[in-house]
Amino acid sequence: MTASEHASLEARTADQATADLLEQLAGKLGRRAPGTVVFGEPVVSQDVTVIPVARIGFGFGGNTGQAAGEDGLVGGGVEAKPLGFIEIKEGRTTYKPIRDPWVNVLLPLTGGLLAGAAIVRCLARRGGR
Repeated sequence: MTASEHASLEARTADQATADLLEQLAGKLGRRAPGTVVFGEPVVSQDVTVIPVARIGFGFGGNTGQAAGEDGLVGGGVEAKPLGFIEIKEGRTTYKPIRDPWVNVLLPLTGGLLAGAAIVRCLARRGGR
């Protein structure tokens, strides 16, 4: 076996070992992510129950280096974003989404700009008669 073939075999073996490790890690994390991570613990106050709802995601990647003597890299990340909550009150269940604060500003602003443009266009047509 040539030195090049030997290095290639070592790289494939190391790549497979990294892939196996990442797969095991992702599997363990997936099993440990219970529903209470996405649906939080219910909070009860008087006659109202609130259940928080979030989106959770995670990912991993890595490599073993391209040549002998290079270090490999492994990395990962997790994202958690609150989406809303489920409210249970008087026997009725309601999902209430949490909107981005910018939506509360941009939607009315955009509507106002469109209405203003329509009024200006209408006035310009009347003035041209």
